[in-house]
Amino acid sequence: MTIQELEEWFSKAPKPVMPVMLNAATKVNDYEQFLDSHFSPLKAHPTAKINQPLLIRLEMMKLIIESNI
Repeated sequence: MTIQELEEWFSKAPKPVMPVMLNAATKVNDYEQFLDSHFSPLKAHPTAKINQPLLIRLEMMKLIIESNI
């Protein structure tokens, strides 16, 4: 999924009940801040390897939301 497709998906997706545990070590308390802090660097530098964990966490959040719909 492209960054643009992910951004569009999240704009239409239901907001999850906070907090969300992405994994045993990653807890998300603020959904809007999570999205902003992940999409901003990805849009600025989409191919930078340092941003790949951001993409992975967004995909994890997407899977969690989809599993709870």
